[in-house]
Amino acid sequence: MSDDITGTTAAEIADSVRALRDRGALPPGTVLPPVRELAATLGINRNTAVAAYRQLAQAGLVVSRGRAGTVVAGHESVAQEGYAADTVLRDVATGNPDPRLIPDPTRALTTVAGRPVLYGEPVIDEALDAWARDWIAADLEADFRITVTSGAVDAVERLLAQALMRDDAVALEDPCFLASIHTVRLGGYRAIPVAVDDEGMTVAGLRAALDAGVRAVICTPRAQNPTGASLTARRAAELRAVLADHPYVLIIEDDHFSLLSQRPYESLIGPGHRRFALVRSVSKFLGPDMCLAIAATDPETANRLAMRLSPGTTWVSHLLQRLALAQLTDPQVAADVADAAAHYAARNEAFSARLRAHGIDAPASDGLSLWIPLPLPARVVTERLMRRGWLARTGDEFALGDRTEPSRHLRLTVHDLSDDDAETLVADLVAALR
Repeated sequence: MSDDITGTTAAEIADSVRALRDRGALPPGTVLPPVRELAATLGINRNTAVAAYRQLAQAGLVVSRGRAGTVVAGHESVAQEGYAADTVLRDVATGNPDPRLIPDPTRALTTVAGRPVLYGEPVIDEALDAWARDWIAADLEADFRITVTSGAVDAVERLLAQALMRDDAVALEDPCFLASIHTVRLGGYRAIPVAVDDEGMTVAGLRAALDAGVRAVICTPRAQNPTGASLTARRAAELRAVLADHPYVLIIEDDHFSLLSQRPYESLIGPGHRRFALVRSVSKFLGPDMCLAIAATDPETANRLAMRLSPGTTWVSHLLQRLALAQLTDPQVAADVADAAAHYAARNEAFSARLRAHGIDAPASDGLSLWIPLPLPARVVTERLMRRGWLARTGDEFALGDRTEPSRHLRLTVHDLSDDDAETLVADLVAALR
């Protein structure tokens, strides 16, 4: 392959690899020659070959995999949350909230009409901005500014784009939220896995990621998806101590379960940290179709985000902002959200208790789903559950690190099952484990 690549400058070599890729001579997954070998073949300085590969990586055409070499990038599919299409199986892999527990917006809709918002006006509704400041100020000691985005994933994508370049390293929890994996891959960033245990992101994992040069850390402080883990006060303090030596690494906290969580909010963001964002969407309690999130960021990050949220192009509809505020300030909606939070916690605990009665150690963690440890590879178990009419999701889809060992976890969404259906699923799972 080294003989097929031509050029004497970094730009010429990058163009040659690109042309070979476009013609199909270098299909996705092809491992490019090592830098030393390519430099020797072309008779160039090793640094020139390094620069060529860096250009290709920044353009998203190749991916560096460390000792595994530099690989031609493809369009790798990533699993998505939500209901599976075209299945007759009972789907317990969705990660969805219960639609019966999402507040009816009909009454709130009658209050949001007002004068039209025109080009050049502020992109954030003044009343929503004031409410959000009060909400965030109770949990965030640092000076912050409010930005409104089209959901948490939109916020994370914009936050990474304003701070990073292609091939920059980003620390992600492992196992990881599917949307975060997708966002980092599409952005051309390198995901550095950080292990998660019962107390959240691990100290050793974060320290190793920082040593590897990550420029951003994405963390879920509560109800981590898929494990359900929440940061403890002790672990959060330890992580803040590690991050104190890296004040300009961007911390993104995705507090997606905020108003539904049964756990207190603990943060990685120390009082002296210079780049941060606390993101809270409304999708879990007001519904995914609301597509609105509040991002509290440091002033510099807020200014950069403002450049990416200009009126008439990417602002969030003021009608949507008013609708969200009308519900968030409605006492009846607040009571409904509190009831939903209690329901999710109770249903997850009841299902976990059923599993424990059969010898399956499944703690009732926070969130919409349960993370079930298995004595067998998860794919074997899901295949057996399919024969019994269930569609489950394995932990393999959430894995970032070493994938040579199959996952031994299932993520199950069971809060909407009746007691009879829950009993049936537990019995079928126990049978699948035999």
